[in-house]
Amino acid sequence: MKIAVVIPCFKVKKHLKDLLAKIPREVTGIFIVDDACPESSGDWVLANIKDKRIRVQILPKNLGVGGAVKAGYKQALTEGFEIMVKLDGDGQMNPKHIAKIVAPILRGEADYVKGNRFFHPDFLEQMPKLRMIGNGILSFLNKLVSGYWDIMDPTNGYTAIHEQTLRLLPLDKIDNRYFFESDMLFRLNIARAVVQDVPMIALYADEESQLNIGKVACSFPIKYLNRLPKRIFYNYILRDFNMGSISLLFGFLLTTFGIVFGARAWILGEFKHEEASSGTVMLAALPIILGFQLLLFALQYDILSIPRKSIRKLFEQDSII
Repeated sequence: MKIAVVIPCFKVKKHLKDLLAKIPREVTGIFIVDDACPESSGDWVLANIKDKRIRVQILPKNLGVGGAVKAGYKQALTEGFEIMVKLDGDGQMNPKHIAKIVAPILRGEADYVKGNRFFHPDFLEQMPKLRMIGNGILSFLNKLVSGYWDIMDPTNGYTAIHEQTLRLLPLDKIDNRYFFESDMLFRLNIARAVVQDVPMIALYADEESQLNIGKVACSFPIKYLNRLPKRIFYNYILRDFNMGSISLLFGFLLTTFGIVFGARAWILGEFKHEEASSGTVMLAALPIILGFQLLLFALQYDILSIPRKSIRKLFEQDSII
């Protein structure tokens, strides 16, 4: 398969020479996307790097890392590449792992592969502690929102995707900024793509991070909250109505009824200075208990519903038929 590497560039010029020199010969296309970089990374590559595999895109305005990657994806698709690997330009991602990250796609086991810095405790030694804690919290939120309960490290930008899967995604709707990787997982689950983690260690040196932790802490939870009901609607109402759908619906209704009824009875009792009867307590408690059990079953159903058959294999079946 034709393998391309997409590298979004913004204030990473000093890392590009070493990074490009390490990209293996199995990669036949290197797409440098200058995201309106103040260092003119694209022009510098054209003037200083002599590699026939390199194509340079210079964006007229800054789109963010997600927007730059999507621009590179689109160009790679038009040139007929079948696997697109995304590498950051800051040198944190070692190109020697490219063979390892594309292997599950080549074998037909996965549609999208990403790095996982949390696989082994030794991998975390170089990671800044604040980043490690934040990434752990985001990993749990992403499991809930994306539906990929077996995936960790959702913000890891070392990824590979098959072109058939990429064509199914609404690229223009995917987030342009640092939520890009998390949003990709949400969209991949809607497409029922198989996602696989590959253990790898990140390299932290003198690179300048453009990530604003304060903005991430404020914006990511809101974006996750926006996408969770969409996934539930697509997977459990629009696409299919199953036992998970029934458990989720009745679990939500029973729990809500129990909480509202119990709160109302408690407030009225406080005003009237009366203790609630045992019947009133049971009428509030039972729906909450039953509803919680149903919600747990829906959660278990969701965990067991992680996509297992790659889109590529489904395409092959269609061609046979």
